[in-house]
Amino acid sequence: MSYFNDIEKIKPYIHQTPVLTSTLLNEIAGCELYFKCENFQKMGAFKMRGATYAILNLSEEQRAKGVVTHSSGNFAQAVSLAAKSLGVKAYIVMPTSAPQVKKEAVIGYGGELIECEPTLQARERTASKIAQEKGATFLHPSDNLDVIIGQGTAAVELLQEYTDLDTIVTPVGGGGLIAGTVLAANAFSEKCEVIGGEPFAVDDAYRSLLSGKIETNTTIRTIADGLKTQLGEINFPIIKKHIKTIIRVEEDEIVAAMKLIWERLKIVIEPSSAVAFAAVLKDKTRFKNKKVGVIFSGGNVDLSRLPF
Repeated sequence: MSYFNDIEKIKPYIHQTPVLTSTLLNEIAGCELYFKCENFQKMGAFKMRGATYAILNLSEEQRAKGVVTHSSGNFAQAVSLAAKSLGVKAYIVMPTSAPQVKKEAVIGYGGELIECEPTLQARERTASKIAQEKGATFLHPSDNLDVIIGQGTAAVELLQEYTDLDTIVTPVGGGGLIAGTVLAANAFSEKCEVIGGEPFAVDDAYRSLLSGKIETNTTIRTIADGLKTQLGEINFPIIKKHIKTIIRVEEDEIVAAMKLIWERLKIVIEPSSAVAFAAVLKDKTRFKNKKVGVIFSGGNVDLSRLPF
């Protein structure tokens, strides 16, 4: 349990999100479902946890010089808000192509927005330059151990509330959430297995488990925009060691799962969140009669571009 010895310190800065259940959805899925609703987290996604925990673990000297990250969405907002909560300066590098609403959210949360060309190389180069010039500490959205442990606190809360879960299913993008979740499951449960859900269109994590090395995607055409990133050098060894199964789902299965949650649970989740539930519906025999936690990673949806 050593990874999670001091996680209590993030509690004043995050929400302990609710767990929802539905008799109807249990009947449809053929198992007992426990939905951990990180769509209700501050700034609307689980990434608030990792950003907060990582900043809390910086030295006073590091905090005085600020933090920098590059992100086109949720982590940009998470670092901005977490830094503001902790009185730390945040430099946020975003591609010019990022949605205007997300840029405005970063500014609204107090982050200093720096725009760059919409390529990963430009993002990394700009963030590196700021780190050198300002002395700011770089925070990677998913490939930083403190970020990973922070993300794992969603599963810690879930397992403390429901101690006998057989499985937890999470979406897989950059790998921070699933890596943190499996570390939490190993620490707080004797039997809970962690399984990933991933779109076929960006199935790099599925292929990485098969090949034993970090794979990339040639296309990123998926509605699950939060899952377009790839695994990293820190989280991949954790995933490779502890995760045996990643279930891939089609785009129409993601939309169907998302719609079902909106209709039946009456809550807003983003497509990336729906991937985990879609994975359960895809492989019902695997989950039959089991107690299954599903982490809804976030609810930041562009309402003008709904898929239904």
